[in-house]
Amino acid sequence: MKLRAFIADDEPLARERLRYLLGRDPDIEIGAECRNGKEVISALRSSTFDVLFLDIQMPGRGGFDVIDQVGAANMPLTVFVTAHNKYAIQAFEVNALDYLTKPIEPNRLQNTLIRVRERASSRTLLTTQQQWMSALAALEQPLAPQTTYPSRILVPNGSGREFLINVEEIDWIEAADYYACLHVGQKRYMLRQSIKDLAQSLDPSKFVRIHRCAIVNVGRISEILREGRTEGSVILTDGRALRMSKSGWQTLLALHGR
Repeated sequence: MKLRAFIADDEPLARERLRYLLGRDPDIEIGAECRNGKEVISALRSSTFDVLFLDIQMPGRGGFDVIDQVGAANMPLTVFVTAHNKYAIQAFEVNALDYLTKPIEPNRLQNTLIRVRERASSRTLLTTQQQWMSALAALEQPLAPQTTYPSRILVPNGSGREFLINVEEIDWIEAADYYACLHVGQKRYMLRQSIKDLAQSLDPSKFVRIHRCAIVNVGRISEILREGRTEGSVILTDGRALRMSKSGWQTLLALHGR
């Protein structure tokens, strides 16, 4: 199986040697290299890796500091790499997969990679089993009564007239204090209703709250842009860009079965 590796070491020669040894394995991809704990934490929060070769002593934050900051449960498979034997017990207390001492011997690294592949395969199998169990549990749940959603919204204009807006024509909805602004093509309609209440009244398969200040018609989305793990935006068919929160991105993914 293909493995995406991450090398973290403040010594250039140590990184170069490990990169060379890993490069001899066609199934290993070097996804990132870092020189200190701060860079490691940033990389782990912005990307995913199968295995991390982590030096214990680095400038600023060391290997153990990285695990404390990120959380052991959120770490990829971790192999400590160090010139000292004295940290071995502490390394395995934080669930390290292996502990390599410098200079790394090729045969010793190969044994480590065998363990990495075995553990990675087990993780994949466990994830698949959990997904199946969740799916079966959902099938066993009694069917909820079907919810009906309005096809039109009544919007007063303050002069005794009221507009009936077809819900499917709404591009997006913007929060405006105690009001909600309905964007329908080039027109804007102010509705005295909170965006939270509107989000609950609209069909969730067609309208998604992508941000605390915005609900978007899914059918009007042409692109989804991600910027790290917490930032992003959606591009509408008319070219307008709307900010998207992490929860909004997760809701869109769930809506499309991802």
